[in-house]
Amino acid sequence: MARVVCLHGVGQQFSGERELHGSWFPALTDGLTRAEAPALAADDVTCAFYGDLFRPRGRTLAARDAPLDAGDVGAGFETELLLALWAEAARTDRAVVSPDARTLARAPRSVQRALNALDNSRFFAGLAPRALIHDLKQVRAYLCDPAVREAVQRRVAAAVTDDTRVLVGHSLGSVVAYEALCAHPEWPVRSLVTLGSPLGIRTLVFERLRTGEGAGPGRWPGRVAHWTNISDEGDAVAPTKDLRPLFGERVVNHLVHNGARAHDATRYLNTPEAGRAVSDGCHLA
Repeated sequence: MARVVCLHGVGQQFSGERELHGSWFPALTDGLTRAEAPALAADDVTCAFYGDLFRPRGRTLAARDAPLDAGDVGAGFETELLLALWAEAARTDRAVVSPDARTLARAPRSVQRALNALDNSRFFAGLAPRALIHDLKQVRAYLCDPAVREAVQRRVAAAVTDDTRVLVGHSLGSVVAYEALCAHPEWPVRSLVTLGSPLGIRTLVFERLRTGEGAGPGRWPGRVAHWTNISDEGDAVAPTKDLRPLFGERVVNHLVHNGARAHDATRYLNTPEAGRAVSDGCHLA
């Protein structure tokens, strides 16, 4: 059974567990090689998949169907997350016009301006506005809809076995992994590896974390002995690169360079930092 369980982020609704394994496992293998760590077999690694929970059901097209646009970005959480991404992208990318205080008043026009600005970003290159809007809605669904959250967590629980020693969470998957470990201190998982994590977005993510009865955000996740957090300076989804102020001094944080694809899961996985963290976790007693 798998010693490493990988958890994906948003935008995977058209993928699947085998397809993800086909790209993630080779990247992780390269990371292990860069770290001069022992190789893992293909069946040592599995991808817990829940992207299909966000895939719209098939239907008959209506005459006036149109793609998502700025008007489909929900007020509240979705708009606030979009504006936070804009602010972080502008901080790290000169091609992105910086928002001002007036823009961040969350008026309808600011949503369109944010989408226009992010269209010029290296980080969001190639991501159509409708895809970005879908991603915003997936994050909101997980953090704000208890039924979606429970369904995702059931998929993770089904993938973890007595042999599992490492959880690797990319993007929203890092939030899923953290909450799963808090909910299951009985699991034998000894190492958490978070890649491009939004866990440090205080109001929108951190303060919404579900960590168990009587425990607030920032609780140490389960029986984990080691937590390694890896981020790229230009990764707008992970604006907080150092998670220690929120989760404690035991979190080990690394900055890596992923080039133009700062948030790409495979570019994180093939780093020596990721390879070393996964290997160390697999060999913990």
